[in-house]
Amino acid sequence: MGKNLQRGERLRPVDLARRHGLSTQAVRNYEEAGILPAADRTAHGYRTYAPLHALALGAFLALVPGHGHRTAASIMRALNEGADDEAFRLVDESHALLLDDRRTLRAVERALRDLAPTPAGAGEAVAAASGGTFIGPLAEELGIRPATLRKWERAGLVRPRRDRLTGYRVFDEADVRDARLAHQLRRGGYLLEQIAPLIAHVRAAGGLEPLETALQDWQGRLVARGRAMLSGAAELEAYVRERGRSSLQKP
Repeated sequence: MGKNLQRGERLRPVDLARRHGLSTQAVRNYEEAGILPAADRTAHGYRTYAPLHALALGAFLALVPGHGHRTAASIMRALNEGADDEAFRLVDESHALLLDDRRTLRAVERALRDLAPTPAGAGEAVAAASGGTFIGPLAEELGIRPATLRKWERAGLVRPRRDRLTGYRVFDEADVRDARLAHQLRRGGYLLEQIAPLIAHVRAAGGLEPLETALQDWQGRLVARGRAMLSGAAELEAYVRERGRSSLQKP
């Protein structure tokens, strides 16, 4: 049961709102959205809530940090509609997404560790005039076909410029870095559409070294999300348990 609440106690919208620092309109909106069970009405049409509503509101607000507003709302709505299996499926799906994010983070970390320093002078003899590396030498260094690099270019993983005289693709230092990172991730089984946003993170961070700080922040966010899911699960269980008791007591 909620803090200092007794079964059978009647609550006004303002009572629920104050407990969570919300407006009474927010409470009404949550009810209309199905996040809260439907309120009872007085003879004059005013809403009255029970401790069960307080538990529902607490569960929803606890779910939001770990699952996001939309998923948290869908979970509560499913429960309030009696679709418990759907609610638990949404919870499971959210946990699966967190696991996927953890795997992706580990894959990036492994890829960064496996990136050996580029050999001094690599590609310089072939593309010295262009200030970069042509597609052939880079493909040979990576042990892939030039066609693969062209495919990666279409997917946005590398962005070579064109040599003014020959029209050939020229990969500068950042492009070589991105190609080598993409190569490591492809060897790890990642699809091109999964790699593209990771390459974008590298570019936004300004390179691999700044990315290490971003990865630490990413790890921190995943830990916080996991802990929030634990807290949300506890609040959700309290609501589900009390809802079951309340349904048994109905005539």
